[in-house]
Amino acid sequence: MQTLFSLLSLYFLAIGCQTSGSTKKPDLDTVLSKQVMTDTLPPVPRLKPYSNIEYEKKEILTASSGTKSVIFNSKGSKLYAMNLEGMSVYEFDQASRKIAREFKFTPTRGTGWDYNKSRPIASFQEKPVEACFSHDDKILWISLHNADGIVPIWVDDFSKNNAVTTAEQKTKPVTVIYPGTTKRDSFRVPLIETGKTPKVISRTADSKHLLVSNWHSRNTSVLEMDETKMPYGKVISTIPVSAIPRGIAVDDKNKKSYIAIMGGSSLNVVDNNTWKSESIMNVWSSPRHIVMDTSGHLFVSYNSLGTIACIDAATGQQLFTAKTHAQPRTIVLSKNHKFIFVTCYTSDFVDVYKINSDNFEKVASLPCGGHPVGVDIFENDDTLEAWVCSYSSGSISIYSFKKK
Repeated sequence: MQTLFSLLSLYFLAIGCQTSGSTKKPDLDTVLSKQVMTDTLPPVPRLKPYSNIEYEKKEILTASSGTKSVIFNSKGSKLYAMNLEGMSVYEFDQASRKIAREFKFTPTRGTGWDYNKSRPIASFQEKPVEACFSHDDKILWISLHNADGIVPIWVDDFSKNNAVTTAEQKTKPVTVIYPGTTKRDSFRVPLIETGKTPKVISRTADSKHLLVSNWHSRNTSVLEMDETKMPYGKVISTIPVSAIPRGIAVDDKNKKSYIAIMGGSSLNVVDNNTWKSESIMNVWSSPRHIVMDTSGHLFVSYNSLGTIACIDAATGQQLFTAKTHAQPRTIVLSKNHKFIFVTCYTSDFVDVYKINSDNFEKVASLPCGGHPVGVDIFENDDTLEAWVCSYSSGSISIYSFKKK
């Protein structure tokens, strides 16, 4: 209310400051449009500056079958692991390295996909793939590989997980298990249908919109989010793409989004004002994952080429590249955007590079068995940890680096 009052005051002040001969009045929408978009994640203390990292040690945690991706909350206190084959989400406590909770889906029959033989197979619907936080880390959005959609879970306020199955609304039952105790919680969450084989989920900084890449539908869904109303999101646009999409990067400053067309050799550039394709950026073959720094650089992993690249988002020019081990999958930037971590799936390595102005400088190539696929970063003033999940071994490797 105070913000609205301030805006109205600016509006009437602007009218009063015009000369008596002027008949043009400023539009309140213009005043509102000049407000800066603020991120809805909780503020995180600023870290001490650093320019180098030195590898120190590796720890291995037991996870679950077929762990596909990992994501930290903004404070770095909890890591969530999407267990595709285990049909659950593990919540790890960063400090103790222990599983605090398991969010277990109830399996129902569905149709999956054999990626080796490129054919449909009998499977289960509730297989978590990727995830994204919104609204101050309150809601964890999870893509379910064979359910044709995504689900929102309020990770701390279970009273909001009160979906009811109707003819118009599908739901998924979830049981929360607390390891080492007999305590259980259970609830239903809404299934928001997006497309066939949903993968990456990304959001705008203000938690107003969510984007979901739908692998087999060859499109990307845009959802409008509303934390006050079940099901907390609805599809408002579907963006067709030329081939299989996967990675998504959102540029809030310039109101654009970039969709990696893994089945081709391009990035689909989206206008975030209209949620329609604006242009096609030609790149190398099989771009899988894509992230963006604050200076307008896109970083892409080329899965089939064993390469990562830095691209100028404004011009589409590929600035520099580096060879990686085979099949680079997920990439993540350090908090200061000076280092990039790359999981290399079939070669069982994690490659680490320092990002210079005109090149990638290799810092380390670290063995990581079991086909590493997902990675996220924890940092404090002295230490950087890369938490890497391996799909076939059901484990999480923690690589610790000393900041210098």
